[in-house]
Formats: sequence, structure tokens, C-alpha cells
Amino acid sequence: MNFDEIIDRVGTHSNKWDDMEAKYGVSPDDGISMWVADMDFRPPTCVSAALARMNDHGIYGYYGDEDSYRSAIQWWMKERHGWSLEKAHIFTTHGLVNGTGMCVDAFSAPGDGIVLFTPVYHAFARVIKAVGREVVECPLVQVDGRYEMDFDAYDAQMTGNETMLIFCSPHNPGGRVWTRAELEKVAEFARRHDLVLVSDEIHHDLVMPGARHTVMALLDGLADRLVMMTAPTKTFNIAGAHSGNVIIADDALRARFAQRMAALGLSPNSFGIEMTEAAYSPEGAAWVDALCAYLDGNRQVFDAGVNAIPGLHSMALEATYLAWVDLSGTGMSDAEFTKRVEGTARIAANHGPTFGKGGEGHLRFNIATPRARVEEAVSRLTEAFSDLQ
Repeated sequence: MNFDEIIDRVGTHSNKWDDMEAKYGVSPDDGISMWVADMDFRPPTCVSAALARMNDHGIYGYYGDEDSYRSAIQWWMKERHGWSLEKAHIFTTHGLVNGTGMCVDAFSAPGDGIVLFTPVYHAFARVIKAVGREVVECPLVQVDGRYEMDFDAYDAQMTGNETMLIFCSPHNPGGRVWTRAELEKVAEFARRHDLVLVSDEIHHDLVMPGARHTVMALLDGLADRLVMMTAPTKTFNIAGAHSGNVIIADDALRARFAQRMAALGLSPNSFGIEMTEAAYSPEGAAWVDALCAYLDGNRQVFDAGVNAIPGLHSMALEATYLAWVDLSGTGMSDAEFTKRVEGTARIAANHGPTFGKGGEGHLRFNIATPRARVEEAVSRLTEAFSDLQ
């Protein structure tokens, strides 16, 4: 595995590289793409080998007999997260944005309030609004430079119209790995307000050294309201497979979800299943361990460089490969500092306000790219804000 390899993705129908000029005005000819959350690394060879075997076979028919695929998911969750789950509890969706939409559709009604702890992954609000539900934003608070939850404030916000909480664990964009004690409070909040708790744990494998993720399903007293969402796509850089898992232990919730899946005629594609089964293996596990060590090195380079620029602060990253940078200390408006990043530094990064309340004054940078690019990005940002030094 060579994470330092520079792979030219321009002209390959890469959303991350081929769409950034239209969206951010940053040309791929001289720009650095640090927005879309996929990595500029090849997946482990076990994944590529699985696709090669499919190609050698040469017939791409309907997939049948998912037992080995489900066994691989079971093995991974038990081996990596200490979570034992039943095969019958697993649904495969067209990625986890689709999984989120399916949950909102299956477990809420038009006009219901769906709670988000913001700032948070922007697709949640987009899906909620598109299906005619109300986004209820409960802002996270910063304590000593990291996000925490204020449940007294959230309790006061509830009106009784809320039916669901979509929770991001680990947190995107803040990179928090929530402690077990914090998760217990999330569970209590969901029970207190009778909310279906959808726990999106797509980043649960991408944890920095010294941090430890706790799967929400390991907590007691949530079986009647918990919906788990996991996926191999973020972990192994196979987002184009659009394959995710919604895992539901409760019989009643599972029946409701199954009914919506059947009504919409949804079924998984064979490529996603084959890649998932190959990735959830000892070889895939070794690759993830090496990846996390490399990402930790990128994190250190990025944070050291960015935090040396007056007015900029990169939140300490405990998980994910998404650096959340506060630029409010520059005294500039969002438009002013964004112009410097995109126009002067020629870097495409996600705009903070798209993540909801609390996103103002921030940009999100994807550091899952060869270290030479991270170093170049730091150099460009330093130059773009050189007048502040």
C-alpha cells in the first residue's frame, strides 16, 4: 500500500476533481480538491481482486445468496467493534444518504420534526427537507476547542412534534469520537422525547490513535428505537459502490423498514456486495490500520501548519479525515476568507454554513490525500493569509 502515490483523477468522472471548478471556481489544472469526502488512495488489493474475479467471470447477473456477504459484515463488526449482530437484521441500501432517506420515510410523517445536532453532515438536512419534514437544529457547543452537547438547551427546544434524531458518530465535520457517557446521554434524550434514534456510524473505522469509538448498539435500553447505519464505502474508499447497511434489531421497526424497501423495489448491486465482502476481511483490516496511521500523520502536518496562521484554528481530529477549520479569528466574513482559500490558495473546501447552525466562520478540508498535497495546501494557505502574520 502506497498512500504517497499521486493518482491523477481528473477526467475520470470524479465528483471531487471534475466538478470542483463549476462549484468553487478552482481549476483542477492548478487547484487542490479538498471538499468531497472520498480519498485519493486506491482501496486494498483484496477489493480490486474481487472486481477482477467478477470481470474474469464475465457475467454480471442478479446477485443471489447473501450469506457470505452478511457473514463478512458480522465478522467485521465483532472483530473491529465488539458488536455481535444478527444476519437477519441487515438491510443493504444504495449508500447511507439513501439509507437516511429511507429511515425518514419509514419512521416519520410529513411535518414531523427531525432533530440534528449541528453543525453536521449537510446531506441530512437536504434529505429531511426534500421529504417534507422539519429540520430541528440543536447547536453543539465548543468547550476547550471541541464539540459537546447541551441537553438542557435541547430539552427546552423540543415541542413534542419531533419523532426522530439523526446522530452522527463519529461526528462529521467536527471529528469528535463521542465518549460512552455522552452516548448514554444521547440515548436518554431519545427515550425522554420518544424519538427513533438513527445512528450514522459511517466513519467508525477511521479513528485516530488514542481514540476509541463505541458503537451505539452496545448501549442498553435502546433496542426498541435504535437504527444503526454503517458502510464500507468511507472506510475503504469505494463510495462509488453506493453500498450501505441499515441494521435494525427491533422487530417492529425492522418490519416497517422492510415494507418501504419492498414498496420501492430496492435491492443491492452485485459490485457493492462483492467489494464489501472482500473488504471486510483480515487483509482489509490491515489496510485500515495502515490508513489510520497515515491519516494521523496528515492530521499532524495539517494542524501544525494551519494553527500557526494567526486567526485560523483546526479542531483536534479524533476520527474521520475531515479537518474542521475555524477562520473567524481573522475578523473576515465568510465570503472574504473563502475568496482567499479558493481564489488565492486555489483550494476547494466545503463551506461551513452548509452544515447548519454553528458552521458559520468555518471550512471543512479533506486531508485523505497524499501527504505532499497536504503540505502544499498548508503552504498555500500560509501564503494566502501571509498579511496576518
